[in-house]
Amino acid sequence: MEYNGSPTEKAITAGELDRRHVGQSVSFQPNDFTVVFGTIAGIARTEALVYLSLNGVGGGTHLKDEYDLPIDKHVYLQLDPLGSAEKGLTDAASFVKDKLDEITRNIREREHEKSE
Repeated sequence: MEYNGSPTEKAITAGELDRRHVGQSVSFQPNDFTVVFGTIAGIARTEALVYLSLNGVGGGTHLKDEYDLPIDKHVYLQLDPLGSAEKGLTDAASFVKDKLDEITRNIREREHEKSE
């Protein structure tokens, strides 16, 4: 199995995780047979490993809620929906402004042509 995240996730290395990521949804493949989806409850690190404690994963017969990942292991974080929405709204506002400017220019050009 080769898990590569989804379009709504951003890939980073486990070594990039820090306290800002506590509480965020994460997914990763710790071994060849398992894909983990959970919420980061805590992060600890050494020079070679990142230790993740997760909410929403443990409790089953074969499910762990703690994982040791090499610092170069890819993990996938959910994209920030508010940040994505803000970027989308900013892009839309820019598009609307450009269109309004174009319409205004066209109206002024027509009025100028009529007055000549």
